[in-house]
Amino acid sequence: MKKFIVIAIALFTAAAVYAQPRAIGGRLGYGLELTYQHTLGNNMLELDFGLPGFYGLEAAATYDWLFPINSWQEQGTWNWYAGVGAGLGMYGFNNIVGFAGVAGRIGVEYNFWFPMNISLDWRPVIGPHFGSNGAGFNTLGIFQGGIALSVRYLF
Repeated sequence: MKKFIVIAIALFTAAAVYAQPRAIGGRLGYGLELTYQHTLGNNMLELDFGLPGFYGLEAAATYDWLFPINSWQEQGTWNWYAGVGAGLGMYGFNNIVGFAGVAGRIGVEYNFWFPMNISLDWRPVIGPHFGSNGAGFNTLGIFQGGIALSVRYLF
């Protein structure tokens, strides 16, 4: 009976994940990132992995609430969104500095009538940093996520 319940939950989860719209693409701003979106009901989960300033590694995940902009709907759909999550990473070559913290996101997106989406958003990561020169508060975090333009393929 336990195996049946575990298999049933696994199949239900796989079906729910498969049925949800997804998008994958690139994010260009303060560096280059690979971005993935997964729709969860009326909201979305966004995962980003990339190169901050082209001299480090960074990962961020945010849960974003979508708000349709109904007055702009012509052929595609417009949304603005805001969310919160977490981010971590490292940068520098000679003096490696790591950081971790709270990630926020606010932006606007356009979903075309064909399977493509484009967005402009701001995603800072604010929190502590640490490295060979000691530790402190990541004052650059507000600028590191920066403003970025994303283009994604919807599937």
